[in-house]
Formats: sequence, C-alpha cells, structure tokens
Amino acid sequence: MSEGVPGLDGVVELATVVRNGFVESRHFGMAVALSPSGTPVFAAGDVDAVILPRSTAKPLQAVGTLVAGAVLDGPATAIAAGSHTGEDRHVQVVDRILTSVGLDRSALGCPADRPEDEETRLRLISSGAAPDAVRMNCSGKHAAMLAAAVTLDGLDAAGNYLDPASPVQKIIGAELERLTGATTGVVTVDGCGAPLLGMPLSGLARSFGLLATAAAGTAEHQVATAMREYPEYVGGRGHLNSDTMRLLPGVLAKGGAEGVIAMATPDGHAVAVKVIDGNPRATTALALTLLEKCGADVGPASALRQVPVLGGGRPVGHIVPSI
Repeated sequence: MSEGVPGLDGVVELATVVRNGFVESRHFGMAVALSPSGTPVFAAGDVDAVILPRSTAKPLQAVGTLVAGAVLDGPATAIAAGSHTGEDRHVQVVDRILTSVGLDRSALGCPADRPEDEETRLRLISSGAAPDAVRMNCSGKHAAMLAAAVTLDGLDAAGNYLDPASPVQKIIGAELERLTGATTGVVTVDGCGAPLLGMPLSGLARSFGLLATAAAGTAEHQVATAMREYPEYVGGRGHLNSDTMRLLPGVLAKGGAEGVIAMATPDGHAVAVKVIDGNPRATTALALTLLEKCGADVGPASALRQVPVLGGGRPVGHIVPSI
C-alpha cells in the first residue's frame, strides 16, 4: 500500500450503489462534521488521516493569493476559489485578472483543455478551436496566483509562480497551514501543475468553518462572500457546487478530484468527505447528509441528494449514503 493511503481499518462504508434492488458497488472512505467550535459532531473512519484535497483547497489558495497581494473583485475572487466550467463569462474574468497585472494567457501554467460546459465545448469544437489553457477549470486559480506573484516581485516572477519555493507559493502554503491548523510536510503537484499540500481531512473541514464565519475585512471573508454572491464563477452552468450554493444561500461548497468535498454553513458547521476510490458521484449527497447531521436545513437541495443509477437511460436505482 502506498504511503499516505489510509489502511482498511481507517475507512468505512460511506455509500452504496443500488441497481434494481441489488447492491452493485460500495464506496468507502472518511467523513467528518465539525461544530462551529471545531469539535466533532460526527466522524466516520480516520478523519485525521492526511489526504490530498485537490481542488477543494482552491478557496484556501485564494485566501493565500489575497494575502500575497492579488487585487481581485467579487467574480475574480470567486473564480480563483473555483473550478469553472470554461464558459465565455469565465474566460472574460480570467483574462481580466491577467490583464490587470500586464500579462496575457501565455503566462498560464495550467494545461490546455476543452471546457467542461457541454454547450461551450461543442461550439468551440465545431468552430475548429483548439484546447486552450484559459478554458481549463483551474485557470482562475492560476491567474490569481500570477497576479499575486507579479504584485509581490514584478513581471519576472510570472516565470516561476508554480515553484513551491517561490515567494507566492510560500505565502499560500503558510495560509493553508494556518487555516487547517496542521503542518504535514506533504507537498505534491496537482493535476493543473500547481503545488498541492496534504492535510488532515478534519483540518480541511476546520478551514471551511473558518471561511464561513470570517470577520469582515479579512481575506477569508472576501473569499466566502465572493463564493456566496457569485456561485456561477465557482463552478458554472449545472455544476453541483454552484447549484448547492444557489439552493442553500450562505453555504460554502467546493469539491475536488478523487472524491473530496467540503461544505460549511453560515454559522460555522463544517463537513468534509474523502472517498478512497476517488469517484465523486456520491460526494455532494454525502456532504449534504453531514450538514443535516449538524442540524442544517438542506431541504431546498434535496434533489442533489438523489443520485440516480440509470438503466436504458431511465432511473433503475440510486446511490444511498451509509452514514
């Protein structure tokens, strides 16, 4: 077993996939819910195990870019904290961030990609447009990191903004450790090429609670406010994170690759989930179930808790949380 992957004694069943009454698959992992004071309300599995948060860390990284000096308005802050779907409105904000510090798309260090938004993707393919880094779901985060790097050290800093030893990444890393309350020493490379710090699942939940209740005037408050006011820039059309925040005003929601998600209520209850097999299909339903355990009214988002299993294009079952 690879170092860092919890053993079987550290994970529990989180959800089952039921097809025509038959349990076809089971998802295992860890899940935690914290009170506003940070004490556990619910825990399943080894919730202090170090995980890689993937894009769920973007709101924390956005805090770091603001602390480092990036100047971002509401939509720009939201897209820095989000995984956008590559719509034209998203590209316009990313371009605006870059232009504000004298850069263009060529400075982006994330891979070229096609938009996740189906309508936009099909339109661009039909037009013959090639994949572009600005359409990649992490380009908002990269643009904010570039803005912070240039603000710190001038235009030359754009060339090494992804180096973990660069000034901007050191500040971002320090903010992640402050918000999670943990220093793990685990530094990896995310799928987009940016540095990615390992953290305890419980620390990830803690950080979202702090974001949700941050005082006005802080970088955390700016990120939380932007996510709440501009959920369409955190995700996009039909995106589960955006839909959750639209249906539950005041709630923060951010998922990531490999089965990670975190949410927090306005009063600071916070939850986090890691599905060990990496499949995200149950994560939103699980996070909403955890918020309900905290006493939150998640009724307006009840449709997001119903994850259908299809047969012949029709629902023949569902995914059922086990927690």
